[in-house]
Amino acid sequence: MKILVTGAAGMIGRKFCETLAERRNIGSRPVDRLMMADTIKPAAPAGAPFEVIALSADISDPGVAESFVADRPDIIYHLAAVVSGEAEADFDKGYRVNLSGTQHLFEAVRQAGHRPRIVFASSIAVFGTPFPETIPEDFALTPLTSYGTQKAIGEFLLADLSRRGFFDGIGIRFPTICVRPGKPNKAASGFFSSIIREPLQGKPAVLPVTEDVRHWFASPRAAVNFLFHAGALELDQLGSRRILNMPGLSATVGEMIASLAKVAGVECVKLIQREPDPNIQRIVDGWARRLDASRAQALGFRAETSFEEIIKAHIEDERSIGKPKG
Repeated sequence: MKILVTGAAGMIGRKFCETLAERRNIGSRPVDRLMMADTIKPAAPAGAPFEVIALSADISDPGVAESFVADRPDIIYHLAAVVSGEAEADFDKGYRVNLSGTQHLFEAVRQAGHRPRIVFASSIAVFGTPFPETIPEDFALTPLTSYGTQKAIGEFLLADLSRRGFFDGIGIRFPTICVRPGKPNKAASGFFSSIIREPLQGKPAVLPVTEDVRHWFASPRAAVNFLFHAGALELDQLGSRRILNMPGLSATVGEMIASLAKVAGVECVKLIQREPDPNIQRIVDGWARRLDASRAQALGFRAETSFEEIIKAHIEDERSIGKPKG
């Protein structure tokens, strides 16, 4: 089986490819070839038991999407995207990559005519206020950011081209992924990870919002498992409703900090510095707090049930940060 991953140099793409090299299969089907593509050339996972091709190319450039699908991949994981904060700050770049890049890929697949599976990484940013405390599966898409708008359009395109039989698509709305390893990115949600990640390393972190902010989370480990499950799932079960809310955990910033104290000690928590940022607070106030993911759960998707689990998963998966301080 041939696999294409766009956005393979990103955190989730990299972790997925590394895990794929370990598991070797998606469901019961063995992988023979992996193409990893991103604007920065991705690093091939060490010891992969199959052929790996790593490419540096911008999916929004003419002809690039066609070159990606020329080998007729069986599953395409479309993860390439400009993150939320950057898409808001740079309108043209966000639409060029998140919308035009997606359109180019979908059209290239349509023209190739081989009907692969496409797993599209969407986001809970497709929802906007006002919404109920728990957002139902059939809630109207009213995004309040350019990023959310771009993802919503991608969802509609995925559903329509799947309906027409050009490919077999599934869209998964990721919760905010936390704790993200590495350095902060330009996502407006980046502080959710930094207030856990940096203190665990003995470094200060800035909290730009109030502690009563509530949001919907899953770990990078859960995100990778979402992708594997979406690649193996029998999509006939979805019918025409091709987009799923992924399971997650609803927690406030205060609950996150309390969980950090339980796992790593109160001294760790003292490294969090409160520096209110009205712009970030405004963006975050328009985000989902809790989603109904019962449909995805019935199909076998799983996430963490406590924020302590999320922190411990980060410590286990990112061993380079050392032991928690307490």
